[in-house]
Amino acid sequence: MKDQAVNPGTVGDVRKFKRDLNLFDSSMIVIGSMIGSGIFIVSADIARTVGSPGLLVLVWLITGLVTIIGALSYGELAGMMPHAGGMYVYLREAYSPLIAFLFGWTLFLVIQTGTVAAVAVAFSKFTGVLLPWVGEKNILLTVFGLKISAAQLLAIVVVAFLTYVNLRGVHTGKLVQNFFTVTKIGILVGLILLGLTIGANAPAIKANFANLWKGSWVQADGTVLFGSLSGLMVLAAIGAAMVGSLFSSDAWYDITYAAGEVINPKKTIPLSLLIGTGLVSLFYCLANVAYILILPLRSIQFASSDRVGTAAASVIFGGPAEVIMAVLIMISTFGCINGLILAGARVYYAMARDGLFFKKVGGLNKKSVPGVALIIQGVWASLLCLSGTYSNLLDYVIFAVLIFFSLTVTGIFILRKKKPQAERPYKAFGYPVIPALYVIICIAIAVDLLLFKPGYTWPGLVIVLLGIPVFFLWRAFAKPSAFQDQ
Repeated sequence: MKDQAVNPGTVGDVRKFKRDLNLFDSSMIVIGSMIGSGIFIVSADIARTVGSPGLLVLVWLITGLVTIIGALSYGELAGMMPHAGGMYVYLREAYSPLIAFLFGWTLFLVIQTGTVAAVAVAFSKFTGVLLPWVGEKNILLTVFGLKISAAQLLAIVVVAFLTYVNLRGVHTGKLVQNFFTVTKIGILVGLILLGLTIGANAPAIKANFANLWKGSWVQADGTVLFGSLSGLMVLAAIGAAMVGSLFSSDAWYDITYAAGEVINPKKTIPLSLLIGTGLVSLFYCLANVAYILILPLRSIQFASSDRVGTAAASVIFGGPAEVIMAVLIMISTFGCINGLILAGARVYYAMARDGLFFKKVGGLNKKSVPGVALIIQGVWASLLCLSGTYSNLLDYVIFAVLIFFSLTVTGIFILRKKKPQAERPYKAFGYPVIPALYVIICIAIAVDLLLFKPGYTWPGLVIVLLGIPVFFLWRAFAKPSAFQDQ
């Protein structure tokens, strides 16, 4: 069964993955999973942290460069190991099943499901603009002291619906993904063009360019933490501010999880990573340039509920702006959730094939998709919708992701030594300098977050480390034939 996309050394399944994702589909998964609600919201927090229009755009530019460099580096691993599971497989082959399990464990507990929950809650928030009944303030019931709002309930309904859609097969999932991604690209590009032309206004431009690089670090309530940023504090502020931009640019690697369903994955996946990350990074930078042409910095920093996109659209469209932006973000987040759900389940499938997750998760349903994995993912993501806030989940996600980004790209160096003869249809751009630079940047940002946002990053690290005893317990109780020490 050579067409079956399973991990090396695992026992073949009766059913096979269907290779149904071409370059366009794969690029739409990359783009659609990246663009959610973040680009319309997080610029407010970034602007408060760096305190200047120039540094705001610089944060997004650095994020874009980091993301593209990461995608170029991942291309080598994707071409070398085009198996379902993506990063899980790369980490297993470069290090050990333990490191791979820690990634899969964290992905399930926080990274993928946490992002699904965060974006689903964002979808609900903006639906509340059109239908006030589903707002966060409408508490439907209280269970053991936990207040459940209509917004949380809607988030769960969306997760459940899109899980069902993807249970119908990868073809159905990709049709939904393609439609919503193409739609939001068109609307986003239109808004950027309007912002750069019609929306630009002289007072905002004059105010922003008069203090283009003079920054101060303030909180959401206006409290000044650092009155004037200079020297190393500028770098510290940029690193802390990148939590938001990195979250908004995250999930670009999700297509590697679904490698088993990609047509000609050795070439398609690296190219889709480059196309997707390149376009999204360009859109994000241009959107923020539009923001500073439309709004004075203070309006960006203290936009109502951090809705910078809505504030900018108000200048262009006037009264209907809030509704227009709500519809745009609903479309954007809906497509984003679909891409995340489609891709994430393939990692738990790969883990189960190695005996490191529940056995039934390693099977495919009648539509040739990992049905049990999709259901388990949907249930946990729904539970996360009931806990924490958007920013809590954001911080947890980013710190954990940075750890595994660093390990994965370092894996390129390790595998060049361990498997020098392995087929590499694509080699990491600028090796060894560019991949090494990427690792250094990721580590630097992670350390910066530990210092300046310890309340959320330390718990993220604890979640990763808790996976160590779980791994050994799972290995001890797993049937010997199920566990593959690779």
